[in-house]
Amino acid sequence: MRVKNSAIAILPWLYRLLRWSLGSIFIYSGVTKLFAPITFAVLIDAYGLVPDILLMPIAVVIPLFEVLAGAGLMVDLRGSLGAITGLLLLFVVILGFGIWMGLDVDCGCFGPEDPEAKAFHGLRTALYRDMIMMAGVFFLYWWRYQAKMVPVRLSMLLENFHQTEEAHG
Repeated sequence: MRVKNSAIAILPWLYRLLRWSLGSIFIYSGVTKLFAPITFAVLIDAYGLVPDILLMPIAVVIPLFEVLAGAGLMVDLRGSLGAITGLLLLFVVILGFGIWMGLDVDCGCFGPEDPEAKAFHGLRTALYRDMIMMAGVFFLYWWRYQAKMVPVRLSMLLENFHQTEEAHG
């Protein structure tokens, strides 16, 4: 019985660790791509899925969305886990398409300085990594359900920020 209670006591910390880890990964990934949108647009073009006119807008919007979703997940903002789930599903589908087509391209996961890309054009490795992150996402959903947790609403977060500002000056 004692082991069971200590294992359960770890789960809230695992929930936080996974949120912070996934959030950090998405923030890092998005920021590196935002610093080199032209290079990211070239990587997107290598998959042959996007018309030329949409390459630059997508090369900016997706990384920006990654950063916002990652930051939201770190503070447990409502909708951010869904956004991360959607992004991961999109990435899994695109990586699966690349593998199916036999493309020898950089996954584009972490921008132009992705060491994985320099080492071995790792679409399969990126797919496996995304699947592991998806397992983390499933745990987050499961724990929210088990613990009856409700993510923070943006309005509540802004209200708390405003109250803190008023209290300090």
